[in-house]
Amino acid sequence: MAAGSRPPEVEVRRSRRRRRTVSAYRDGDTVVVMIPATMTRAQEAEWVETMLARLEKSEKRKQLSDDDLMKRARRLSDSHLGGMAQPESVRWVDNQVSRWGSCTPGDRTIRLSARLQGMPAWVVDYVLVHELAHLLEAGHDQKFWAWVDRYPHAEKAKGYLLGWSAAARLDPPDDGTDAPGDVD
Repeated sequence: MAAGSRPPEVEVRRSRRRRRTVSAYRDGDTVVVMIPATMTRAQEAEWVETMLARLEKSEKRKQLSDDDLMKRARRLSDSHLGGMAQPESVRWVDNQVSRWGSCTPGDRTIRLSARLQGMPAWVVDYVLVHELAHLLEAGHDQKFWAWVDRYPHAEKAKGYLLGWSAAARLDPPDDGTDAPGDVD
């Protein structure tokens, strides 16, 4: 678990079929730990701690570094924006709670919310393409959306982010500039 973050909600499921194996997976913001029904409460507590550590380690391995994000942004710019959107830096940030990403065209920097880590690659790619498009068009006008819509999974990703926000009970941006599913 990252420093300063709160521990995940844990749901323990006991199974009479399980004899020895223990497994864990993330279901939204909840970690589900599957254990044999015969385990004691002390064994359960020990296994929950072990499985949380294993899950965190596994998730960290899957996370992209800032360098990986930059490479990915360049590749996406080349394949969907004609190579015209070239950021100076792309990095993860922990302080974006109401946005999925942001771009400062003046210094050509892109920041992605760490909340995206662990989401499907095509969703992260959509947010990157969205922010890259701001290097070509600052606002959210038709020209901007024409660039974003070059990404083949744009509509699906917008829906995914809207659904995720609804499930997390987060309000979509209401500043009047963003379309539903927008990331800024």
